[in-house]
Amino acid sequence: MLKKLTKELHELLIKSECKISFAESCTGGLLQKLITDNSGSSNYFEGGFVVYSNRMKEKLLQVPQEILTHYGAVSSECALAMVAGLHKITQADVCVSVTGIAGPTGGSAEKPVGTVWFGYSFRGKLETKLKLFSGSRQDIREQSADYVLTTIKEYLTQSINRV
Repeated sequence: MLKKLTKELHELLIKSECKISFAESCTGGLLQKLITDNSGSSNYFEGGFVVYSNRMKEKLLQVPQEILTHYGAVSSECALAMVAGLHKITQADVCVSVTGIAGPTGGSAEKPVGTVWFGYSFRGKLETKLKLFSGSRQDIREQSADYVLTTIKEYLTQSINRV
């Protein structure tokens, strides 16, 4: 499923001439791996960061410490700051951040395992989305990647159809 989706996205990214970048926490680089599985991805993939620790979120993406302290790394505020920092660095047309709890440990009553926040920058327009996934650690990572790739595919399809 993910392989087919990345191939479809590959074609859309080439057609749309969009550049893409990722800032990943709970997916641990899975999106970057999937997007670069296609030969020719250097035409649209700008690069990305795997920022697991709060220190790296602060240092590389300029996520304010106040956000991490007050809201936590798994929050809309953090996802938004991550994607804003990523966009500032890469200037890609499509930037995505992912931060969540893949489990099996680390969850709480407020933020159970499977809680994942996504930050999107589509040509500079910022937004966040929350999803709750279930299953194993790998299931949650794959569901997160599927959600991101599907969201980008839908955005690019709409953009191309508007032209």
